[in-house]
Amino acid sequence: MHVGIAAGASAAGLALLLLAAPAVLAGTPLTARIAWIPALGLDLSLWLDPLGLLFAGLILGIGLLVVIYAQGYLAKAEPTGRFLSFLMLFQGAMIGIALSNNILLMLIFWELTSLSSFLLIGFWRDRADARQGARMALAVTGGGGLALIAGMLLLGQAAGSYELATILTRGAVVQASPLYPAILTLVLLGAFTKSAQFPFHFWLPHAMAAPN
Repeated sequence: MHVGIAAGASAAGLALLLLAAPAVLAGTPLTARIAWIPALGLDLSLWLDPLGLLFAGLILGIGLLVVIYAQGYLAKAEPTGRFLSFLMLFQGAMIGIALSNNILLMLIFWELTSLSSFLLIGFWRDRADARQGARMALAVTGGGGLALIAGMLLLGQAAGSYELATILTRGAVVQASPLYPAILTLVLLGAFTKSAQFPFHFWLPHAMAAPN
């Protein structure tokens, strides 16, 4: 992937957000839904509200700066295209998390961030520390991801829906469910491993083997 393509994709995303911003900030969230696997309750359901607008803007804005910086940071002999492809995958997965209105779809994007993190950390694959850091990050965040999957499946059962907008209106129902303690524990476990919180922080220093 060429730097211009990656930068153009991020800039185009920012432009689309700017076009959508007036309506979203006026209180009209933008939604999109495509039926995917109805039997599993899994739709390609996206929701752009002010909070999603903020996070998507941060992801795209910072991503654009990283793309521009990478042009001078990486040596000319290095596979810049491979790095940018991994970076775009990571950026797209994060945007998917921010905009997903279906928690099963959110889980798919969540796991894609683990995969793309593994690829980015192990970018310099000829280095032992990069390979070790990539494997460690994938093992820890992957294990946490399994916990999060279980927690989200239980959350959908407790709420009677996998649509995030619906779940948010049924907070009292979820809290009254006997599944609530397990849901809370599993979701927190997934979040703590991904964000390298104690006692799962040990993988983060090894992740510095990635281009940074």
